[in-house]
Amino acid sequence: MSLNIPTTLTWIRIALIPAFVGVYYLPHDWLTPTQQNWTGAWIFTIAAITDWADGFAARRLKQSSAFGAFLDPVADKLMVAAALLLLVQMKRADAVLAFIIVGREIAISALREWMAKIGQAKSVAVNTVGKLKTTAQLTALIALLLYEPFFPGIPTPLLGNVALWVAAGLTVWSMFYYLKLAWPHLSKPQPLIEDRDDVR
Repeated sequence: MSLNIPTTLTWIRIALIPAFVGVYYLPHDWLTPTQQNWTGAWIFTIAAITDWADGFAARRLKQSSAFGAFLDPVADKLMVAAALLLLVQMKRADAVLAFIIVGREIAISALREWMAKIGQAKSVAVNTVGKLKTTAQLTALIALLLYEPFFPGIPTPLLGNVALWVAAGLTVWSMFYYLKLAWPHLSKPQPLIEDRDDVR
């Protein structure tokens, strides 16, 4: 495995996950609750920026790799799942919404893996709905991690919860969108291979 700039940025994103989670567990004589909120939100924001930066670097520098293509979505899902679990534990996010978002990520990841196996990965490529979902999701997570006044007249808990509901709605919408695209392939009879581990 050779390290290039995009892959290095992805590893940095993964390394930042325990950092922003750990901030909220520090004793209050180390960081006050307000300082924890600002520090955690900033670390998460930096991690989110690396998600854009590694894709940009891969395209601009032509440094894409099979390992990077595998690691990037793993890092994204770990980051989102860690933030949601933390927010549910702190009672800032609804557990049902967290389950919907994480459950969708698992389902679509499995779908994309299966579609890649049959050579149809482009059929479930990220579309506009998926990008809107990601934008709403990041807005929600950053606002709920911050939980402090930011713009005058806009309470971040309210902004975060509204954005999380929007993200959950777009999550369900995008999941059915991808399933609709994949259905012609899913509905085809598949040959039974006796020694396959995933035979059901």
